[in-house]
Amino acid sequence: MKFNWKKIAVVTATVAGALTLATFGQTGTTHAASNYKSELVHKGELTIGLEGTYKPWSYRKDGKLTGFEVDLGKAIAKKLGVKANFVPTKWDSLIAGLGSGKFDTVLNDVTPTPERRKAYAFSTPYVYSRYALITKSGSKLTTLKSVKGKKLVEGTGTDNADVAKKAGANITWNGEFATTLQMIKQGRADGTINSTPTWYAYKQDNATKGLKATVLKNSEVKPAKVSALLDKKDKNLQKRVNSAIKALNKDGTLKKLSTKYFGTDITK
Repeated sequence: MKFNWKKIAVVTATVAGALTLATFGQTGTTHAASNYKSELVHKGELTIGLEGTYKPWSYRKDGKLTGFEVDLGKAIAKKLGVKANFVPTKWDSLIAGLGSGKFDTVLNDVTPTPERRKAYAFSTPYVYSRYALITKSGSKLTTLKSVKGKKLVEGTGTDNADVAKKAGANITWNGEFATTLQMIKQGRADGTINSTPTWYAYKQDNATKGLKATVLKNSEVKPAKVSALLDKKDKNLQKRVNSAIKALNKDGTLKKLSTKYFGTDITK
């Protein structure tokens, strides 16, 4: 029997090449999958910065940390194959804490701004937060344009305050939502611009008689895209967090959590 040595050589080389590619592919996949874990602050944990005093995003109930972003953080960590480690921190120190390596990510109703994008990375949005103009019942203030020259109560350094300022409102500062609403009821202010999630959540546990909320149209002001805040250098972690959020959106987890804590779906 004659052997075609040339053909055998080609086949052998092809098989060897295929095995090499397969091995490389497996190694590359494993390497890519494990890369993000080397970017974590603590091994085997996704360290998450949040306030823990901001209902319904994150707060304490019977001494236990709970809320929309707490459950979301646990769900993201599970998708990443690690444990969620929450670090409650005051708002003023949250973003700086990420920059100094204290957290892997911040989940705290944070939205991308041009200034923040210069220094940090943002995940795929998990909430689309529209703005509401909250006034006394019967008020003629119903559009963003109508607040020019009016007295609005807003929290220092918030996106809400930025929207109100750009619309020409006169700002009175107050960071407590309940106090803000009381000021409006008492006629000490004409209204406030705040997020619809905050209003929906407040309505679930509190009486809002004497107040009305008008959701501002997207054409007046675009919804804020609430996202996870990450360090720009942690590119692999950012990709994995994005994948996790997309998966949680697809399987209905995001909608379920939104309905649980806000009484409506604000994830679209």
